[in-house]
Amino acid sequence: MAKYPHLRQLGRATAPPVSPEKALIETVPSADPRALYLVRFVAPEFTTLCAVTGQPDFAHLVIDYAPRAKLVESKSLKLYLGAFRDAQGFHEETTLKIGKRLVKELNPRWLRIAGYWYPRGGIPIDVFWQTGVPPKGLWLPDTGVAPYRGRG
Repeated sequence: MAKYPHLRQLGRATAPPVSPEKALIETVPSADPRALYLVRFVAPEFTTLCAVTGQPDFAHLVIDYAPRAKLVESKSLKLYLGAFRDAQGFHEETTLKIGKRLVKELNPRWLRIAGYWYPRGGIPIDVFWQTGVPPKGLWLPDTGVAPYRGRG
């Protein structure tokens, strides 16, 4: 860890954050800040609570970003996403909150988040947000998540 002395979570026992707002998102320097490339994180078992009923909600999240100088450290991202387990919010609110927090912490060239929410009340809700047009020349793969089809 001597190369990254500023990291407080990676390689250490870390208590889960008490809320998404209190979660520490840590970053490491990009190996090549001028290179144009895509980083993808997938959280297929994301959970949070309904803003009204407090019932659990589940989503498959796909986060893509084109970094500048900073990369998100994956353990801190995992802990941040896990902090939503006891937080309440609507699907749209939660998806946007995650995307905007990552933009604030990373200042990426570009970021998108896709939230594929499992049905509640018989209706799946998919939420997509991005910071703007992807940079020219960025290879942007499909999110790889099929639309909800139920048991069919």
